[in-house]
Amino acid sequence: MKDAQPQAIYLADYQVPDFLIDKTELLFQLDPEQTRVATTLRMRRNPKSEASDAPLILNGQDMLLEQVTLNGRVLSGDEYSADDQYLTIHQPGDDFVLETVVVINPAANTSLEGLYKSRTMFCTQCEAEGFRKITYYLDRPDVLSEFVTRIEADKSEFPVLLSNGNRIDAGELEQGRHFAVWHDPFRKPAYLFALVAGTLSVVEDTFTTCSGRQVDLKIFVEEKDLDKCDHAMMSLKNSMRWDEEVYGREYDLDIFMIVAVDDFNMGAMENKGLNIFNTSCVLAKPETTTDAGFQRVEGVVAHEYFHNWSGNRVTCRDWFQLSLKEGFTVFRDAEFSADMNSATVKRVEDVSLLRTMQFAEDGGPMAHPVRPPSFIEISNFYTLTIYEKGAEVVRMIHTLLGQKTFRKGSDLYFDRHDGEAATIEDFVAAMEQASGRDLTQFKLWYSQAGTPELHVSDSYDEAAQQYRLVIEQRCPDTPEASAEEKLPMHIPVAIGLLGDAGNLAIHLQGALPDTETPDNTHRVLELTEARQEFVFNQLPEKPVPALLRGFSAPVKLHYDYSRDELMRLMSAEDDGFCRWDAAQQLAVEVIYDAMQAWRDHQEFVVDARLVQAYRSVLSDKSLDKAMVSLMLQLPSEAYLSELADSIDVEAIHFGRREVRRQIAEALKFELSEAYAENNPETVYKASAEQIAQRSLKNVCLSYLLLLDESIGINLAQQQFSQANNMTDTIAALHGLLGADPHKAQDLADQALANFYQRWQQEALVVNQWLMAQAICSLPDGVARVEKLMSHEAFDLKNPNKVRSLIGAFCNNNAINFHIESGEGYRFLADQIITLNKLNPQIAARLVTPLTKWRKYDAARQQLMKNELERIRSTEELSKDVFEVVTKSL
Repeated sequence: MKDAQPQAIYLADYQVPDFLIDKTELLFQLDPEQTRVATTLRMRRNPKSEASDAPLILNGQDMLLEQVTLNGRVLSGDEYSADDQYLTIHQPGDDFVLETVVVINPAANTSLEGLYKSRTMFCTQCEAEGFRKITYYLDRPDVLSEFVTRIEADKSEFPVLLSNGNRIDAGELEQGRHFAVWHDPFRKPAYLFALVAGTLSVVEDTFTTCSGRQVDLKIFVEEKDLDKCDHAMMSLKNSMRWDEEVYGREYDLDIFMIVAVDDFNMGAMENKGLNIFNTSCVLAKPETTTDAGFQRVEGVVAHEYFHNWSGNRVTCRDWFQLSLKEGFTVFRDAEFSADMNSATVKRVEDVSLLRTMQFAEDGGPMAHPVRPPSFIEISNFYTLTIYEKGAEVVRMIHTLLGQKTFRKGSDLYFDRHDGEAATIEDFVAAMEQASGRDLTQFKLWYSQAGTPELHVSDSYDEAAQQYRLVIEQRCPDTPEASAEEKLPMHIPVAIGLLGDAGNLAIHLQGALPDTETPDNTHRVLELTEARQEFVFNQLPEKPVPALLRGFSAPVKLHYDYSRDELMRLMSAEDDGFCRWDAAQQLAVEVIYDAMQAWRDHQEFVVDARLVQAYRSVLSDKSLDKAMVSLMLQLPSEAYLSELADSIDVEAIHFGRREVRRQIAEALKFELSEAYAENNPETVYKASAEQIAQRSLKNVCLSYLLLLDESIGINLAQQQFSQANNMTDTIAALHGLLGADPHKAQDLADQALANFYQRWQQEALVVNQWLMAQAICSLPDGVARVEKLMSHEAFDLKNPNKVRSLIGAFCNNNAINFHIESGEGYRFLADQIITLNKLNPQIAARLVTPLTKWRKYDAARQQLMKNELERIRSTEELSKDVFEVVTKSL
C-alpha cells in the first residue's frame, strides 16, 4: 500500500511554539556510520501559547533513539512515544531539562541535509529542516536558543573541529581522540547550527571593525586549494567594510570562518560565525576560475556575510517569511557588487536572469507569491521568486523612499527586532514609520503571484506642448488567483523623455520637480490604479519615452516602439539599462523576422538597422566595454522562449543562429578589429576593466566562429593553446565545440582531451568541461550526455556534477533536450527517479524543464506529460518531487 499523500502546510495556520528552548548543549561523538549525539535542552512553556497543558512534540527523523531523560530521570516507555517523524513527551512540566541520546549514520546520508560525510570530512546543512536529522528538536525558525557544542573525534582523521561561535575549550582524549567546545552567545534557530570536522588547511587574516575590535578571519580548505582563497578573503573584508559604511552593521563575534565543501546542495550557508560554502562559491584563481566565477565568489561571500544581520541577528518567524531574509540580502549583495564593479552591468545581468528565469517561474505551475500561502516541502521554495523577485520588491521600496530614508528604515528594523524572529509586516512597518508613508497597497507584492504587465500608450499635443502617458496594469492568471481577482499594485515606473538633442526636462502636471536629478530629466511615476494618466507640460517636441529606467519594477512592459525609436534609445538615452533593453527589443523583432522566414522556407536578410546599431556600438570608443559586450549579445533562446506563448524550439534556435551569422558576415572587419584590440598580453586581474575586455573579446570570437571561412576557428585554436586564464580557455573550448564539425571536429576532440588531461584533478574545472559538452547544440546531445554519465569524472551523488551535466543539458540545450523523439524527456525523468532516493532536493529542482510542458506543441506536450506521470507513479516519491510534479500536472 502506498503512503498517504504529503499534506500542505498553511501560513494561516501559524501558531506560536508551545515551548521555548533557553539553552542547547550538544555532544557529538563522531563516527562515520555511528555518530552518537547527546542533547541537553533547558526548556520552558511559552507564556504566549494558549495550550497550557500541551505535550512536548520534537521533530526528528532518520535516527536511533537510545535514551530520554527528564530532569535527571530516565523516562519509561509509557512516558513518551517516538515514530519516524516525532518524539512526544506526554507530561514534560512547565520548566524542565530534557536529555536525549541518539545514533545517526552520516556516511549513509546522501540527502546532504543534517550531518553527512563529504569525502573525508563531516559537515552539516540544516536550513531549512535538516537539524531534525541530527537530534530531536523544535526545528522551526521562531525557536531561538543559546548553543554550546562539544565535538569529539579521532584526531588523526579529523584534526580540525569547528562549530558556531567562539571556541572556549579544546584538549586530548584517550585512544587518539580529541575534543573542542564552541559557544555561540547569540540566540539562534536550529537551522543556523553548523559543524565541520576533517583534515583541513587554513588561510588566515584579520579585520578591524569600526569600533576598533579585531576579528580573526579563517577560510578552511583542503591543502591543495590553499592558493585559491585570496579572492574570497579580499571579498570578505570588502563586505565587512561595506556593511559598516552603507548599513552601519558591525560584526559581533571574535572570529568569522568559512569552510569549502565539495558536496553541497546549495551555494553557501550563513551559519552563525561558521559559513559553509560550496567549493564553487569560494575557490578562485585565474588558471581555474572564469571571470564569472570570480564575480560569483565575491557576490556569494558578501551575501552570506550580510546575512549576519539580515537573517541571523534578525531571523524569520516561519518559512513563509523566507524572502524577509533572502530578498533583503540579495538586494544588499547586488548593491555591494554594483559598488565594487560596474553598476549598470550588474543591473543588466540581474535583470536578464530575472526576465529569463523568474518570469518563467511566475508564468508556470509552480508560480507563487514572494510570501507563499502554503507549501508541502519548504525546500521547493528556495526559488528565484523568493530570492530575486523578493530583492526587486525591496529595491522598489528603496526607489520609493530614497537612499537616506531607506537606511533610516533598515536601522529601525534592525534595532527593533535584534535577537528576534520577525515577519515581512515588521520590515514594512519599519519602512513606513521611517518614511511616514502608507505602504499597505505596496504589500500586495508579497501576496499576489505573477508578473504584472504594463500596457503604455501616449499622445502629444503640439500646440499645447503637452505629452500624455497612459499606463494600464494587469496581473495574469496564476494558480492561486485569476487576473480578475487581483488588485492593482503600487508600481514605481522610472522614466526619462528623450528629445532630438538628448533628455528633456520633465514637468509632470500636479507634481513638484524631482530634486534627485539637478536637470530634472528623471522622474519616478507611482502607478497605483488599474489605469492611470500622466500629463507632462512644456515639451517642445514629441519625446521618445525611456520607460522603466534601471528596471524600476519587475514587470513586463508593452509599448509600441518603432525600430527607429529603439535605435535612438540605444544611441542617446542616459540610462544604461534602457540602452541595453532597446538593443534587446530591436534584436527580438529581427529574430522574429528570421523565425518566420525559417518557418516559411523563405530567404531572410537581417534588418540593416540592427547591423548599423551594432556597428555604432563597436566603433564608439567612449562606451564601457562591458556594456558593448552586453549590447552585442542577442537575446538568449531561453528569453525568447519565455516571451513566447507557444515555444517553437527549432524556429528560435535556427532563426537566432541565422541572425548571428549574418551579423558576423556584415561586421567581420569590426569584430576582428575589436577582438585584436581586446586581446593584450597582460597578467590576469579580476578587475572590472580586464573583465570587460575579455567579455568583449569572447563575444567577438563567438560571432567570428560563425563565418564560412576559418578565421574564427583559427583564433579559437590559438586562444585555447595560449590563454593564461580559464575565462579565455573555456570560451575557446565552447567555440571549438560549437563550430562546424566538418571543419573543427578533430580540433574540438583534441581540445577536450587536452583540457581533461590537464585539469582532471581539479573538480571545479572538470565541471566546466562537463558543462561545455552538455550545452553543445550540435546533434546527438542526449547520447553525448549519457556517455558522459559513465565517465570517471561524473558522480550522481555530487550536486555540482549533476548541475554541470544533467542540469546544464536540460535547461540550456533546448534544441537537443526537446528533440522530437522525446528521448531528452525520458533521459531527464530517469535521472529524477534515481535521484529521488539519493537526494530529493536536487531531484525536485531538476523537474523544472518538464513543468513547462503546456508551452510546447501538442506532440511534445504529450511526451513531457507522460514523463511527469511516470515520475508521479514512482514508489516512495519524496515530498520534494511529489509537490513539483503534482502541481505541474
